[in-house]
Amino acid sequence: MGLTGHGQVGPRGCQPGRLPLLSPWWAATSPPSLPRSPPLPPGLTGSLNQGQAQTYGTSMSPVAPQHPGTLDQTYLDERISIPKGGGPGFSFRKLWAFTGPGFLMSIAYLDPGNVESDLQCGAVAGFKLLWVLLWATILGLLCQRLAIRLGVVTGKDLGEICYLYYPKVPRVLLWLMIEIAIIGSDMQEVIGTAIAFSLLSAGRIPLWGGVLITIVDTLFFLFLDKYGLRKLEAFFGLLITIMALTFGYEYVMVRPGQVEVLKGIFLPYCPGCGREELLQAVGIVGAIIMPHNIFLHSSLVKTRDIDRSKKEAVQEANMYFLTESCLALFISFLINLFVMAVFGEAFYHQRNEDVHNKCINSSVSRYANIFPTNNETVSVDIYQGGVILGCYFGAVALYIWAIGILAAGQSSTMTGTYAGQFVMEGFLQLRWSRFARVLFTRSFAILPTVFVAAFRDVSHLTGMNDLLNVLQSILLPFAVLPVLTFTSLRPLMQDFTNGLPGKVLMTLITGLVCAINVYFVVDFLPTLRGLGYYIPLSLLLVAYVVFITYLVGLEPWEGAAGWGTASPVASASPSTHGRWLGHSDRPRSCLPAQHSPPALI
Repeated sequence: MGLTGHGQVGPRGCQPGRLPLLSPWWAATSPPSLPRSPPLPPGLTGSLNQGQAQTYGTSMSPVAPQHPGTLDQTYLDERISIPKGGGPGFSFRKLWAFTGPGFLMSIAYLDPGNVESDLQCGAVAGFKLLWVLLWATILGLLCQRLAIRLGVVTGKDLGEICYLYYPKVPRVLLWLMIEIAIIGSDMQEVIGTAIAFSLLSAGRIPLWGGVLITIVDTLFFLFLDKYGLRKLEAFFGLLITIMALTFGYEYVMVRPGQVEVLKGIFLPYCPGCGREELLQAVGIVGAIIMPHNIFLHSSLVKTRDIDRSKKEAVQEANMYFLTESCLALFISFLINLFVMAVFGEAFYHQRNEDVHNKCINSSVSRYANIFPTNNETVSVDIYQGGVILGCYFGAVALYIWAIGILAAGQSSTMTGTYAGQFVMEGFLQLRWSRFARVLFTRSFAILPTVFVAAFRDVSHLTGMNDLLNVLQSILLPFAVLPVLTFTSLRPLMQDFTNGLPGKVLMTLITGLVCAINVYFVVDFLPTLRGLGYYIPLSLLLVAYVVFITYLVGLEPWEGAAGWGTASPVASASPSTHGRWLGHSDRPRSCLPAQHSPPALI
């Protein structure tokens, strides 16, 4: 839909010609067919660069930098400076300065939900689904790359961009979908940490007690950034190291066949696989690629002091952030591989009776009764998985496993809290005190977890993890579609817009994920008994497909397709010129003057 007019009428509370500023260097690359706008006053939010002498508006006129306490302050408000100079080549010194956000992002690839998905895949399918783990990690890297580019180029995170660009109703619905994803992830993370406390205390700490401990120590650890952002990032690095050492120890103890592991990684086949294996494969995708993690990463990259007035500095930041993310996700892939290979080697198609008999004669015989004496294939979760390791390889293996789960749960709970704050602040523009934000966003996501812990036993949580992983997969399009849409908008990204191959690839991948999700819902419906289940689930499926179709077809800004090509038409209706879709009454957005690219200059 092209631009249709020249009007100067803006939403209430806005003056003609005022635009929210995101990244200041676009003035040099304004669309050639559009007349240059006059110097504009600062917009709503401005660049997030801190410590720069000045930022620039659309005509490169200086704009006073923002001060602490303005709307742009985020929870991680410290800015890490980047070393200057060093020539055009690769610099390890600069890579070190950019290192941090990618490893915090990779925590979501290592949370207890991932670990449980890994061990269940190993126990159900052996090494047959290792290639799914590899390609899910690569797909995750592609999604994180889009998040990096959006945050670096615009200086805004994905939640803030959604707030500025989407109409109110779809924006609220999108926020609710991401909050559901955060709640589901939190349930896995907090309960995983509580299970670790139960294993380490030999069952003396009940599940609900572990949940309460996790809530308290998470709030405590979240204030570590008061001592500096780099110290906080180092703490997360320590937790990742603990996971690598503990799960690596289990890998060395079990000694899976290396040739079979390599074949499972690089040969994409699954002979004899059925519905159960397919469910596990979808669970891997849902566990690896979490919707809220895309929002988190787009915000974390803002912690580096990038001079967005220089295109070369933006290119450099994109390159170093991507390099760091590749390294972080490679480490996370190895840790997930350790877990899946251990259970694929030692516990593939093990029977409950065999495990029960083994546990009775082990040093952890008190756990033997959690496995029934029948010939069914053993069903494992992170609790039973630790017990099985203890039964077969000694109590040391059980406690080392529990330490690894504790590190995974604690780190992912903290990053999940950050994600919840960034999402809520971005979509709702909440600007509360530090303590109020932490308390509110943590409570919003933690209450369902407390409810589950109060009414479920620690040894009966296997089915819940499968459901939550599939839920993440179902909600994934609600993060991928917005970030793909915005990084494909040339007026927003200019020279950093997605190329055609990237758009096609991500669209096909998103379509595949959506098709698999619809298949599982349709396949699940016949298992329900009673018309009372069919009707609401069918309505939810229709609403899901309609909303995704709407997001695919939605133009974030009326006339986006016409930027740079439409010629001014003075006689057109002034009320339709470049309006925010559905935002005619929103004082936070303003209309562009003389066809200048809106808001994103």
